[in-house]
Amino acid sequence: MAGLAPYLGPEEADAAVRRAVTRYIRRRREMAPGFVQRNFRLRGALELHRRAVGLDLLRAPANMALAGPNLVLEAAARLAERGGREPIAARLRRGRKLFATDVAREVEWRLFTELLELPYAQPGRSSERDALAGEIARDPAVGALLEQLSSAAAAPGFRIWAEQAAGRYGEARLAVAELAGSLVSAGIGAAAFRQWTPGALSLGPVAAQALAQQAAIASFPLGAAAGGLWYGLFPAKASTAAMAGLTGALVLLPAMLTAFAGVAADPVQARLGLHDRRLNRLLDALEERLLGEPGPGFNPREPWVARILDLADLLNLARRAAG
Repeated sequence: MAGLAPYLGPEEADAAVRRAVTRYIRRRREMAPGFVQRNFRLRGALELHRRAVGLDLLRAPANMALAGPNLVLEAAARLAERGGREPIAARLRRGRKLFATDVAREVEWRLFTELLELPYAQPGRSSERDALAGEIARDPAVGALLEQLSSAAAAPGFRIWAEQAAGRYGEARLAVAELAGSLVSAGIGAAAFRQWTPGALSLGPVAAQALAQQAAIASFPLGAAAGGLWYGLFPAKASTAAMAGLTGALVLLPAMLTAFAGVAADPVQARLGLHDRRLNRLLDALEERLLGEPGPGFNPREPWVARILDLADLLNLARRAAG
């Protein structure tokens, strides 16, 4: 703001920019429901996920496998930040590994160009629209001096923050789909086997054991009725190979389908208002960043909940193995 000193005092310039940021964010909030309607209702979700056909079928399960280690690195980075060790936090975040899917890239592109309307570039395409600079230009206090005012969105630090926030938004979308899968697994375990199965690692051995039991009863020499009585007292045991094979199938197939999980999960999230609330939290954090105000930032909780269920699934499997 110092460059405006000959024409506009620092306090007036800062006030003008703050007014522009407030108007910009207010307009983004007004646009958010339409953005959700276009991109995350059923028709939009189907159009969006056409891009999942291809390498996303491999990238999506790889990202699922990396989600746990990435979240550990993020937790360590936050602890480092709280301890005032920002360089260590930056190195930890650089250690995060994630394969950018075509669907995630498209969501990020639409966030920047349709909702945030900020300059953004991806390989093969770019958008120069800058709605924030436009709001600044509208302010009568600085309209004639726009050439002396650089948009806050042009700063490299802001660009990195915004891209990370968009990435977290995409991770939260997929985490909800993973949570839905965990709930389905738990529902199957409760309804079919009356057991707690928070994920495929728990459901696989339980299902294999049930199949082995039914096969043994059906093939009992004295008939199925007698087999039911016999194996009710002496349950059949599934082989290690059968348990491993069925568990592997239950893990692999849903992992590959994760690339298309948003087709079902996005419309449900849109219907429940989850996308709207998440976008508003993103805009809250964006406003704080643009105004230079301290705040919690944009850190969706969904990925943490998904990893807690993964841990519960792993501990459940370990308990069964020890038993």
